[in-house]
Amino acid sequence: MIDALGPGRYPSGSRTRGDPPLPSTSPSAPAGPGLDRARAVLREVFGYPDFRPGQDDIVAEVLAGRDVLAVMPTGAGKSMCFQLPAIVRGDLVVVVSPLIALMRDQVAQLRTSGVAAAALNSSIEPDEARAIRADLEAGRLRLLYVAPERLGRPDTLDLLARARVATIAVDEAHCIAQWGHDFRPEYREIGGFAARLGNPQIVALTATADAATRDEIVAGLFARPPAVFVHGFDRPNLFLAMRPKAVLRRQILDFVEARKGSSGIVYCTSRRQTEDLAAALEGAGIRALPYHAGLDGQVRSANQDAFLKEDGIVMTATVAFGMGIDKPDVRFVVHAGLPKSIEAYYQEIGRAGRDGLPADTLTLYGTDDIVLRRRQIDESEASDEQKHVERRRLEALIALAETPRCRRVALLAHFGEVDDQTPCGHCDVCRDGVETFDGTVAAQKALSAMVRTGERFGEVHLAAVLTGESTDAVVRFGHDQLKTFGCGKEFAKTQWRAIFRQILALGLAEVDMTAHGRWWVTAEGVEVLKGRRSVPMNVATVQAAGERRAKGRDAQRAARVDAGLDADATRLFEALKSRRAALARELNAPAYVVFADRTLIEMARARPSTRSEMAAIHGVGAAKLDRFADSFLDVIRST
Repeated sequence: MIDALGPGRYPSGSRTRGDPPLPSTSPSAPAGPGLDRARAVLREVFGYPDFRPGQDDIVAEVLAGRDVLAVMPTGAGKSMCFQLPAIVRGDLVVVVSPLIALMRDQVAQLRTSGVAAAALNSSIEPDEARAIRADLEAGRLRLLYVAPERLGRPDTLDLLARARVATIAVDEAHCIAQWGHDFRPEYREIGGFAARLGNPQIVALTATADAATRDEIVAGLFARPPAVFVHGFDRPNLFLAMRPKAVLRRQILDFVEARKGSSGIVYCTSRRQTEDLAAALEGAGIRALPYHAGLDGQVRSANQDAFLKEDGIVMTATVAFGMGIDKPDVRFVVHAGLPKSIEAYYQEIGRAGRDGLPADTLTLYGTDDIVLRRRQIDESEASDEQKHVERRRLEALIALAETPRCRRVALLAHFGEVDDQTPCGHCDVCRDGVETFDGTVAAQKALSAMVRTGERFGEVHLAAVLTGESTDAVVRFGHDQLKTFGCGKEFAKTQWRAIFRQILALGLAEVDMTAHGRWWVTAEGVEVLKGRRSVPMNVATVQAAGERRAKGRDAQRAARVDAGLDADATRLFEALKSRRAALARELNAPAYVVFADRTLIEMARARPSTRSEMAAIHGVGAAKLDRFADSFLDVIRST
């Protein structure tokens, strides 16, 4: 068995700072004894049969002593890229992590697997902190997790200088970039802290970083040119769906009720919405908890802990929740409004299905979201150049929402993956299709209504004019006498909402939120009015019957998440989950620290009857085998 607990336990490969770097290994053909030892650790300590795609390239470079920037999709195993080298080399790796909860859970997972790991943060009791310092100075720790603020404290830097840090691993590295979607100023200081520690090896990892963000990370963090790895962004286990808002609360309730009993996140656009939706879900018999920055700190922490440790909880949250949340069995992510950008969207949906099992995503959006995001960009204190970048990012997200083609193809094209244009068959566009039509005449009618009403009115008033509804406002302003009054009766009001949204997305009109939401025609819209430009449209109807049909499809698909387990295996899976929950409570840790769902599903299928058979199950390493095998074997024998 490989001993993962202490330093200097390997006959070869261990090194300390000051030793010459290990021989470099080509990332195109990783090989050599260091990588072979890493594979052995992967199997014996963590219970994984081999590297995931791309991991071996990165681990080889880290073992060779090179600085690395790795952009890998969520769930691709970024943490293993610095955890394995720490164990193989017997070095101290300091992991800069953004959240205390994330540190706590990752340390618990490592310790459960027999790896010497700890975290220094404000939640640590004084006695434990003293023990951690003693372990550091004695060279007993392989991984130490700290927040960037803690890393910069003089006492922490002095302690780490004595402990001879070999590597600083920067998790969620996109936080360094001012143009990123989760910018944290403290991350900008990490490069300076590293210099004070003698410029140890830097390994930076993130799931989302476009070219501009990668350049800023390299410039702000590394003292030496790093090896840069940008791996595929595809998350094939995620079902991608985006729909116009109709009756928002009903849409969300329908979606979540079809997945009752699963863990999920509903991202909300305001603090009040988090609490309102949590109450609505609770009223429907679904355990839901709110999370936002305005909650009492103890309540917020308790809600987060419950979500991490228990199954079947839905967190209704602002985007303050989620960065670094390492819960592998989140089965769905819903957006109750348009995300900030396509990068933020990718990061947030990436919190679902980290275990590789099927998971669902749904984004609900409307004209109000597009207007709000544009106004936020325009009113920000960013430079004109940065505003331009942010507008382009928003336009890319709107295009993804309105696309008539495969969403996965459109999403991957945004990140530069354009080799394969084959529809994925696993998004709502591929599944349901999109009705397209020549919307030029419809756009001309809508734009004409704006012009003829003096470009002074909002969407509701304009839709009334187009459908021939004599509202008080329409009659008062004499708009029932216009040529455009009633010229759009071929569409319902809900359909006109979709048409206005697409006009806005295409840049044919703008909305001035400072003037009661008035719509006005842009230069591009004038070209349409003059017949110089055609307007292809996606018919985004939002009729109640359509929503009922969508609900039925969602329920049918959600029921297939655990496909492959027959009735007996399903009963065993539920029994194994119950035993896991009990063990997790004893450890005061999330359930997945014991075993992930994927491991329990494999147990339920294979029904191992001996320790040796249990050792062959994915995710059952040596330490977990010794600690948990008998308990789970008892469940298998008795179920």
